[in-house]
Amino acid sequence: MRDTPPSRLFTRLATATTVATYLLILVGALVRASGAGLGCPDWPRCYGRWIPPLRVSDLPPGFDPAEFNAMLTWTEYGNRLLGISVGLLIFATLAVAWRRHRHRRLIFWPSLLAFLTVGFEGWLGGQVVRSGLHPWMITAHLLGALVVVSLLLLASFHARRGGAREEIAASEPEKKALRLTLAATALLLVQISLGTQVRAGIEEAVRAQPDLARGQWLSAIPALDFLHRGFSQVVLLAVVVLYFWMRRHLPARRHARRSLGVGVLLTLVQLGLGGVLAHFDMPAAVQVLHLSAASLLLGTLVWTALELRYPPDVGAALPRDGREDVDREVGAADA
Repeated sequence: MRDTPPSRLFTRLATATTVATYLLILVGALVRASGAGLGCPDWPRCYGRWIPPLRVSDLPPGFDPAEFNAMLTWTEYGNRLLGISVGLLIFATLAVAWRRHRHRRLIFWPSLLAFLTVGFEGWLGGQVVRSGLHPWMITAHLLGALVVVSLLLLASFHARRGGAREEIAASEPEKKALRLTLAATALLLVQISLGTQVRAGIEEAVRAQPDLARGQWLSAIPALDFLHRGFSQVVLLAVVVLYFWMRRHLPARRHARRSLGVGVLLTLVQLGLGGVLAHFDMPAAVQVLHLSAASLLLGTLVWTALELRYPPDVGAALPRDGREDVDREVGAADA
């Protein structure tokens, strides 16, 4: 039985870690939408224990029984366990990168930065709880998770290509498309940040008016709601215009256009989910899907930018054994 080649092993591990990170973002959105952010009022323990209680009668002294909700507590606790699992996966990814690819900077360094960012995310998660869910800390926590995803995609991209020392794509249309893709990515990050502020504004409005109906949540924060909706149209315009511009000027860039085509679909899905939120009283499940679609859209834009930065992947057309030979030759050259 043949051993798994180094690049294939790393790619599989990095892909699994990326999927787990996306799942963590989804669960984090569920925690926010369900109001479980303070389901564990302390950190790193939960109600003073490593395994939280199931019943009010199991609460240790010093905690208010009126604030205990088993469902919310275990939702937040599950989020923390998943975060630990992602941290372990990223550590394993870094270990493989160090052992097999430490001389390939575009694989090793993104893996190291992803690991360090996850460590910072763990610390920041504790600060979020201690701050009582401060809106800007929650935004920073989400953006940190998106940074981790982007770094993992960068490392995985270069592992799939079989090499790190490659000339960048130099044609003027490719450079322009890359700049436009990065601009669209920046706009999306602003849009995601605005979305977290909308959610924070809703929470503040509900605290101020406990009887506020769900259908009135957005009307309680008209300025933020208007800004968030307006910016979503800007993101849609940027992604759609870029897609059709690439179809016209970069017909040979099939992989980049395919990735961006998925981004167009995700943008439309995100806008559709936003419409459901606005007109159907903010269902929690749709809030989770809305943020998840935005996170996946960011991934497609990052992948599109990587595709545009480098020449088309000729290694993808090689037989598997040929690609393994390329991996060994590139690794030896980098060393």
